[in-house]
Amino acid sequence: MRTSYRLLILVLLVTGVSPWPIRDPSERRNVSSKYHLAKLRRPFIRKATIDGVGGIPLFNPAYAKKELQSVMQKYAKASDYLQGIDLAPDPSVLDPLVDAEADADAATSVSGTLVSAAADSELPVPLVDARPTSQTANNPLTDDISGSLDLEYYGPLQFGTQQLTFDVDTGSADLWIPVGCDMCNNGQFDPTTSRAYVNTGTPFNVTYGVGEVRGTLAHDTVTVGSLPATSQYFGAVSQVSDDFNDTPSDGLIGLAFGSIASSRHPTFFETLMTQRRVAAPLFSIFLARKEAHGSEICFGCYDVTKTIGPITWVPVKSRTYWSVSMDGLFVNGMTMPVVVTAAIDTGTTLIYVPDLVARQLYNQIPGSQKESGVFDGFYSYPCSSYPSISLSFDGKAFELSTLDFNLGRLSSDSDRCIGGILSLGDGFGDDFAIIGDEFLKSWYSTYDYSHGGRVGFSPSINNRVVG
Repeated sequence: MRTSYRLLILVLLVTGVSPWPIRDPSERRNVSSKYHLAKLRRPFIRKATIDGVGGIPLFNPAYAKKELQSVMQKYAKASDYLQGIDLAPDPSVLDPLVDAEADADAATSVSGTLVSAAADSELPVPLVDARPTSQTANNPLTDDISGSLDLEYYGPLQFGTQQLTFDVDTGSADLWIPVGCDMCNNGQFDPTTSRAYVNTGTPFNVTYGVGEVRGTLAHDTVTVGSLPATSQYFGAVSQVSDDFNDTPSDGLIGLAFGSIASSRHPTFFETLMTQRRVAAPLFSIFLARKEAHGSEICFGCYDVTKTIGPITWVPVKSRTYWSVSMDGLFVNGMTMPVVVTAAIDTGTTLIYVPDLVARQLYNQIPGSQKESGVFDGFYSYPCSSYPSISLSFDGKAFELSTLDFNLGRLSSDSDRCIGGILSLGDGFGDDFAIIGDEFLKSWYSTYDYSHGGRVGFSPSINNRVVG
């Protein structure tokens, strides 16, 4: 009975039918702003929570400055990619006409309720594999915490028989792990432990801002939970920059679309899909706030225990990054129209917007100002202020938590705090933004390859009122 319920939830999610009751279509379109802003504002602005014992923590600008450099390099080719320039073939698209017969056969083994739901799909056939080989994997993630920041979320993958840890990054598309790396401090893969390991000798390198990895392309069986991706390509890196030696994870798993992979091969999740290992063509991510344990990534599934409300879907603009249309900001009740493409990126800690958007946003927060000196490039505002900020994606509003927007005090005796929305600078362009963990800690996110590609946002259990 429990398995049937989970399958029903998956079919409803992929077909665009909400598993939660909604009165009419007009309410469904605005469900995120109506439900979230009306019902969940209290836990976002409780002063006792953000002050805590000992007051608001001090802000150390070193990591944020380094990350700003990193995201500018990481997204240096964003404009080209979004225009379809220099893309690899997208291996993740399951042609409904090609797969119609297989999916129809699979659907016959499911209960009548599920078959009926699938018949109402927006697609000719459901992109849900209900055969016995289809599974899901709910993988735990560890939160690397430093001061006021949740720096990185990482979890285990198995290469051959060896388990290693990986930074989960929806803003890139390559999988890599150190192999025979003399300069690496973290765990490495020993290829002698796997009979399936093949090193192709093809050069591999990826630059992530101030960080860089180099090596060769290899392939092996890579497993999450009980889901194996056979002949999965990855970078067997023999050189890493010092930045990666400072991270707690061993490697990185890119979960954007394979069209932007430096390897020019499918991502790990795309391999799971094309090999029909997962129950649905989607994965979902829950990011805990200031807790080392409790975060998770759900491959082929959606974990209803991590949400407190319905899912709202936003279509992707291109199958490159998980990029969505950002068409507005709401700051202290004021509406700011914008025209920006926003990448939803679990591998980035903060939120980065065009310089003009940042200036307009902080102009709506009384007492805010642009800092110089040690905090050059950041905006500050009175710590006693609790600005209400929402981001609008495709006409739907999603509130940002004050707990995450406030990065900390300038100094122990300062009454000014640093805001968590940063400018990308004049040289980056005026139509692109990166939405990182600062936002995603409030919204359980689902990344769906069906319906042309879309991102789903559900209010996270982080937003529950306690007591």
